[in-house]
Amino acid sequence: MDALTGLLEGLRARGAFMIRACFDPPWAIRVEDRAPLTVMLLVRGEAWIVPDGGERLRLRPGDLAIARGPAPYTCADDPDTAPQALILPGGECHYPDGRPLNGVMDLGVRTWGDRPDGEAVMLIGTYQMRGEIGGRLLDALPPLLSLTTDVWDCPLTPFLMAEIVRDAPGQEVVLDRLLDLLVIAALRAWFARPEAAPPAWYRARADPVVGPVLRVLQDDPAHPWTVAALAAKAGVSRAALARRFTELVGEPPMTYLTGWRLALAADRLRDTDDTLGAIARQVGYGSAFALSTAFKRAYEVSPQEWRTRAAA
Repeated sequence: MDALTGLLEGLRARGAFMIRACFDPPWAIRVEDRAPLTVMLLVRGEAWIVPDGGERLRLRPGDLAIARGPAPYTCADDPDTAPQALILPGGECHYPDGRPLNGVMDLGVRTWGDRPDGEAVMLIGTYQMRGEIGGRLLDALPPLLSLTTDVWDCPLTPFLMAEIVRDAPGQEVVLDRLLDLLVIAALRAWFARPEAAPPAWYRARADPVVGPVLRVLQDDPAHPWTVAALAAKAGVSRAALARRFTELVGEPPMTYLTGWRLALAADRLRDTDDTLGAIARQVGYGSAFALSTAFKRAYEVSPQEWRTRAAA
């Protein structure tokens, strides 16, 4: 497993919120839904993404933006346009004065705004739960990023435009998978950019000593690894590996391995019905008790509580 695969494999939308938003200027929408990840693909017109802190982004047709929650932001035709609607958790929509807006701007199947053929058209996909996205992926992203058409051409736009307004059996699953593909394609392109500033462990994959160690840890986390065994894989001494790994990744090899094992366990608790004992064996713990103790120390909830919350 390469580093990018390890980063993206936990991305799984489940009943994601997807909509085609259509507006005529002036327009502005304040987003306070606390969603962990939202992707915005501008199809027509111009738009600005204005976070409460940090630099604002200007989007032109074909440009894509990804916002990492829960920080609020505003989407608008112009940074100075006052918000006309407020998006809250659970898909609740209000006027700025608090009056409910739900249903007022509905334009048909997954279409919302002023009119279906508005001057600005944006496709929006939102992951509703943090558990749908690997924690390491969220930690690796800035609050707001963008890909412009000069560096990335989205091949999924025509397909998304057609599918988002369809009302067919199984459509929710189709859109979930399309959203996953869109985000994975976008992040793969973004991580290749020099301004991406990926996490230290991701950059370290290119190092001749640390890179091979990262790969074996990601490929076979259940193996009873020791620093000595990892050093032998890298062809260096234990001290040299520990020093270089810590320097490039920011933590010692065994600390990284523990975090990786627990992240995999969290994903399996969310995605499968496997018993805790089975998951413990899959990720390298000798017993369900040992995994439960380590998991609660890292996540501050028991594995069962984690699974229950993910299911809810």
